Amino acid sequence: AGFQYYAGKVVWDEIHEGDALTLTREPENPHDLQAVRVDWHGIKLGYVPRRDNEAVARMLDNGTSVSAKITRLVKSRNPWQRILFEVYVPL
Repeated sequence: AGFQYYAGKVVWDEIHEGDALTLTREPENPHDLQAVRVDWHGIKLGYVPRRDNEAVARMLDNGTSVSAKITRLVKSRNPWQRILFEVYVPL
């Protein structure tokens, strides 16, 4: 979420499927108390969509180590469809 407002366009040609992403909780975010920021190499790409962020936020709040990686890049006009990523939790 928010890809069109952050650095996504600037780094589009540099990101690749399989790249690692960093997920960071933002509990003080005024727009969403469950906000989870998505970064690539320290560059903010956006947020985990609100409809999907509750479980990820809860895990991060509980200290669970989660990781994420880009699984698909789509040159879509719709910014909600440009980057698909998966979140991994160690078992």
